[in-house]
Amino acid sequence: MIISIYLICVFTLLINKVSLQVTGDIGGSVLLPCSSTEPDLKPQDINVHWRHNGSKIVYDIVKAHYSLELQDQRYKNRVETFPDEYLKGNVSIKLNNLQHTDAGTYSCIITPSSDLHTVQVIINESSAGNKITDQENKGEDTEADRKPLLWVYIVVDH
Repeated sequence: MIISIYLICVFTLLINKVSLQVTGDIGGSVLLPCSSTEPDLKPQDINVHWRHNGSKIVYDIVKAHYSLELQDQRYKNRVETFPDEYLKGNVSIKLNNLQHTDAGTYSCIITPSSDLHTVQVIINESSAGNKITDQENKGEDTEADRKPLLWVYIVVDH
């Protein structure tokens, strides 16, 4: 007698990294929001690393001071920060003079708390200025990064 046992296990791994979406026009600017969840920040504790598509160095804030030594040339003189907001945990940046190559995913890594925020930037073809999506204005999440489903299929024949 052959007994077939089919065991199907489905594991869903969802990572709820907030991924906001902002839209801007060529020549315009976008605000890339990022804030720390760490209470009682001290200037010497604030280290922030902004990256584009995982590797391009957009902007670094080290001990509450900007560090442009390793900044990718394509972002030179196009990034604004808000130092008066650092102690409130707000380490957002504004990217000016948008170009087609600015489209993509921006990551804000805050250490030592290991906060990670991502912002998806979409570039419009027009040059009329900038636009931030209604979802971002409301502070809502517009998408969540997800890992694919892991399917395990086991067949046992006796």
